[in-house]
Amino acid sequence: MSVLHPKRVLFALAIGAFGIGTTEFAPMGLLPVIAEGVNASIPSAGMLVTAYAIGVMVGAPIMTLLFSRFGKRAALMLLMSIFTVGNLLSALSPDYYTLLISRLITSLNHGAFFGLGAVVAASVVPKERQASAIASMFMGLTIANIGGVPAATWIGQQIGWRMAFAGTAVLGLIAIAALWYALPKGERGSVPPVRKELAVIGRANVLLAMATTVLGAGAMFTLYTYVAPVLTALTGASAVFVTLGLVLIGVGFTLGNSLGGRLADWSLDGAARIVLAILAVIMLSMPLVLGTHVGAALALLVWGVFTFAVVPPLQMRVMTAAAEAPGLASSINVGAFNLGNALGAALGGAVISLDLGYAAVPMAGGLLAASALLLVWLGGRTHVARRGMGEAL
Repeated sequence: MSVLHPKRVLFALAIGAFGIGTTEFAPMGLLPVIAEGVNASIPSAGMLVTAYAIGVMVGAPIMTLLFSRFGKRAALMLLMSIFTVGNLLSALSPDYYTLLISRLITSLNHGAFFGLGAVVAASVVPKERQASAIASMFMGLTIANIGGVPAATWIGQQIGWRMAFAGTAVLGLIAIAALWYALPKGERGSVPPVRKELAVIGRANVLLAMATTVLGAGAMFTLYTYVAPVLTALTGASAVFVTLGLVLIGVGFTLGNSLGGRLADWSLDGAARIVLAILAVIMLSMPLVLGTHVGAALALLVWGVFTFAVVPPLQMRVMTAAAEAPGLASSINVGAFNLGNALGAALGGAVISLDLGYAAVPMAGGLLAASALLLVWLGGRTHVARRGMGEAL
């Protein structure tokens, strides 16, 4: 794929990622407000997060294979159109179950957008900078946690959660315009060799890399899904401090995304091992520092750095292992991130429902991070030669 302006392409992808990140993560800071608005419990409201994750997992391979017949420009714009419609439906949902279905619709674009976007991002830079290019796209996701999510949280708390979803739909329109402008016109898609690509996905090393993604993402979402009630219970946080905490997490995500991209350009497995080990230690020790506002603020910032630094190496490990089918593999791996999302949300909800205490929530996530680290060690060294993937791009 020949592109004259790589920076424009990466920026357009980052705008789409910003919108997706806002709609994915904003409900986590609004769980109490949404629960009250649709007459549901906190764990039930948490199922909105799980439903979104399930939609990503289902939509990732289906949408990728369905839209691969179009050029990438058209495919990415269509995916953001689904995003926009889903958020409008969420804003208009009259009850819990309608909102649940609307969140499922919204999520269908997620995996395919990031999957195809990662392939596009990697194709516009030299091979030695592919992980950093993918990180540039994900930068929109992390910046969403600095600006988009706190803004949506504030809007949801002050004006109403419906307005938060309506505002996110506007971001979808902006992303569509950016993609239309930045990506080259006239590219034709092709019908993908489904059986061949599925055979690549079914290889043991690819599945092991995806399983690592599931556990790594699960560690993140065990805490992130319930960050508002955890801070309220352990820190005595006000709504203002919860918003500040989300901003600090977003700053950490942004720093961690850049760090993870640089580490992955150096060594995929080395990056995964270092980051997962540090993440496990942080999460297991978080109950010791969440008792004060200062301790909680520092913990959330550092946790944000290392919980997102794992994303570029995990994404690149799968694309490298499945070099003959990078688009489908990348999309499914985004689905694997969201399977981890569902796993983490369910685990955190179970910890709360079993009355194990809110302090046990980050510790449960730490155990998942340790499990992901174990899979990296068991999997041995990921083949880092990217010739096959480069040819596939």
